[in-house]
Amino acid sequence: MKTISSLATATAVASLLLMGGAFAQTAAPAAKEAAPAATTAKPAKEAKPRSAASLDCSKQADEKGLKGKERKKFRKACIKEAGDKAAPAAAPATKQ
Repeated sequence: MKTISSLATATAVASLLLMGGAFAQTAAPAAKEAAPAATTAKPAKEAKPRSAASLDCSKQADEKGLKGKERKKFRKACIKEAGDKAAPAAAPATKQ
């Protein structure tokens, strides 16, 4: 006669052996299958080129050691100030 503990042990061992297949890694899909899916995906947003004023303001923020909200606030004000300085030079005033 078999005892319940030996049956439970045998069941546990069999379960562990059979579970190994469930956790096995599957093969990667072929490149042919992945190509059509890539063409239907939305294209990523292209990064806008940064202006000279933006780069200069970033350098100034780095020199001051600004991070987070303080850096964002500083850069916004700096870029606006640079734009205000460039606007009068770009648009010559004609007074008659």
